[in-house]
Amino acid sequence: MREEKSFMNVPQHVAIILDGNGRWAKSKGMPRNYGHAQGSKNVERICEEAYRMGIKYLTVYAFSTENWNRPQDEVDALMKLLRNYMKTCLKTAAKNDMKIRVIGDLSRLDDDIRGRIAELVEATKNNKGLNFQIAINYGSRDEMVRAVRRLAEDCASGRIKADDIDETLFEHYLDTHDIPDPDLLIRTSGEQRLSNYLLWQMAYTEFYFTEILWPDFTKEELVKAVAQYNARDRRYGGVKEEQDV
Repeated sequence: MREEKSFMNVPQHVAIILDGNGRWAKSKGMPRNYGHAQGSKNVERICEEAYRMGIKYLTVYAFSTENWNRPQDEVDALMKLLRNYMKTCLKTAAKNDMKIRVIGDLSRLDDDIRGRIAELVEATKNNKGLNFQIAINYGSRDEMVRAVRRLAEDCASGRIKADDIDETLFEHYLDTHDIPDPDLLIRTSGEQRLSNYLLWQMAYTEFYFTEILWPDFTKEELVKAVAQYNARDRRYGGVKEEQDV
């Protein structure tokens, strides 16, 4: 049963950059791949806590377009972990009624991984619990270039006119269409940059950076992040009227 944290204004959509798995493993004298494995287990725990808090959408940065530049043995290990995670996620989604979507350019992934992703998305499409988005081979610049290409094709074919193009139409061509923009971004491990993640979608997102490494990011840390979010004054470029005293 979902446990509402009624004392807080809970963000509708939280995006997370799962950073620090390798450093966490190194601090324990273990290989980086061990850290990635433990980090993937923590995703399940945080998904459950997020839904209990009343968060409706959670998007995690699992593998970026730049991650292909890592050592081949680490990339291979991440792909193996991804294969295993797709199986685990199917069980977790059924248990927690999660709806899974995957964003990013999946064309570079092996056929079996794409097949497992398709199976997962299809099996959970009618679930009513947490909306869980996984960014795989995702880069925001790549996403926007792919969106512009499809938009240009539709213009060339006459399906749309140039005058029809506005922000709402453009968003329809993004991987995140029909998903609300993130209210809160959490990045673990102390890094303070977006790393090509949801650049369009996070125009007015609140950022929360923590020194905690991802495998150590607990439900208590999530509550801290949401509490900090509550302290922010979100004006979306406007000015709130001052109340008379």
